[in-house]
Amino acid sequence: MDKNLNAAVMLQLENVKKALEKNNMNAFIAQSKEEACNIAVSLMKEGAVVASGGSMSLSECKMMDILRSGKYEYLDREKAQDKIELYRKSFCADYYLCSSNAVTEKGELYNVDGNGNRVACIAYGPEKIIMIVGRNKIVKDLDEAQSRVKRYAAPANCQRLSCKTYCYEKGVCMGEGGSMTDGCLSDGRICSQYIVSGYQRLKGRINVILVNEELGY
Repeated sequence: MDKNLNAAVMLQLENVKKALEKNNMNAFIAQSKEEACNIAVSLMKEGAVVASGGSMSLSECKMMDILRSGKYEYLDREKAQDKIELYRKSFCADYYLCSSNAVTEKGELYNVDGNGNRVACIAYGPEKIIMIVGRNKIVKDLDEAQSRVKRYAAPANCQRLSCKTYCYEKGVCMGEGGSMTDGCLSDGRICSQYIVSGYQRLKGRINVILVNEELGY
């Protein structure tokens, strides 16, 4: 990246970090995927119970390899015979890792799910939440966060998961430009549960690692 552009991006990351901290979340800045993983590992104790949401960001960082290394009691959704039971166990995890669909300049986290297991854990349950978030997910406000999900995150994830929705076919949500919950009525819809995380009553429960790279959708 051009040094001048990088300097501007770093200023933006620093401002978002301060906004998250103002909202009682811990925030960190990583220059690379590798550094992001190192920060995440430093926040966890070996032997702890760890769960995670489905996340391209975690996969791209190779964080999933670390979780499966044997250092943790990892509740692996890919190997679970009963995913619903695993989702329930995740509420009692020591650490829950995921990304965020968007982070606003005011330090708000915007997340949308189909089943709701990830947004539920973000809101309540696991002792600590650790998010790895690429710079591409920083948005001005909640309106821009909503648009980002409908225009980019949802269509891409529907392609990844082979969910036969309107956005899978057209490349954009049919509810783009409407209200937050506007969208298709497909059985494969992945935008059903919505959460905005603002000021946190439990200081430091949510930990956000902002990465100076593009990660995930």
